[in-house]
Amino acid sequence: MNGNEIIPISNFQLALSVILVLLAGSVSALLRLGLLKSLLWGTVRTFVQLFLIGYALTYIFNLNSPPVIFAIILIMCAIATHAATRRSSNVPDYPKAIGFLSLTASTFLVGGIVVGLIITPEPWYSARTVVPIFGMILGNSMNGIALSLDRLYSETRSHIAEIESLLSFGATPWEAMRERIKEALRAGMTPTINSLMVVGLVSLPGMMTGQILGGADPREAVRYQIVVMLMIAAAVAVGCLMLVLLSYKHLFTEDAALNTTKIKVKQ
Repeated sequence: MNGNEIIPISNFQLALSVILVLLAGSVSALLRLGLLKSLLWGTVRTFVQLFLIGYALTYIFNLNSPPVIFAIILIMCAIATHAATRRSSNVPDYPKAIGFLSLTASTFLVGGIVVGLIITPEPWYSARTVVPIFGMILGNSMNGIALSLDRLYSETRSHIAEIESLLSFGATPWEAMRERIKEALRAGMTPTINSLMVVGLVSLPGMMTGQILGGADPREAVRYQIVVMLMIAAAVAVGCLMLVLLSYKHLFTEDAALNTTKIKVKQ
C-alpha cells in the first residue's frame, strides 16, 4: 500500500473500537462513579450522530449550494448557542439572542477571513471547506463563550456590594463592571491561549492528525493546523468580547441600577 493512501476502517474494525468504551466503563464500574449509563448512551449517540452527519455532509458537499450552506451554518450557530447558554446554573434565564448574535458574528467574521483570504477554495463557497472550518470555529467559540458567561455572572454575584457601592458614588455600569468583565474575558480566552502554548509539544491536534492519517504531507498539515489554531484564538476572543459587552448591560435596569434578580441562581 502507498504511504499516501488512507487506511480504511472496516465495519468489523469499527466494532472493535467498542473495546475502548468497555475499558472506560470498567473504570466507572469498579470505582462506582455512576457514569456507566451516561458513557454507554454517549457512545450510542456518537455512532448514530456521526453516521448521520457523514451521510448529510456527503449530500451537502455534492449539492454545494450557497443558500443551503448559509442555512446550515445558522442552524449550527443556534445549536451552539443553546449548548453554551444552558451549560451553567450560574446563568439563569439568559437571553439566547445575545449569545446567538455573538457566536454568529464572530464565526462569520473569522470564517470569512480564513476562507476568503487564507485558504481561498474554488469556488469560494465550497461546502467541503466552509462547513468544516465554520464548524471548528463554532465548537471552540461555544466553549469560550460558555466560560466567559459563567464567570461574568459568578463574578457579578460575588461582588454585588462592591458594584452597588461604585454605582452609588456615581460610577457608570461600565466603570462598576470593568474588573468583572476583564475576569470573564480571561476565563473564556485562557484555555485557548494555553492550547497555543503547548500545541505540537504535548499533543498533535485533531485536524493535523486527521490529515496525516489521510495521507497528507505532515508539513502541509502543519500549515493548516497553524491557521486553525489562530482562527480559533481570534474567534474565541471576538465572540467572548461581544458576548460580555452585550451581556453586562443586561444585568442593569434602565436607570443604571444593578438588577440582582437576573443573577440569582435557580434553586
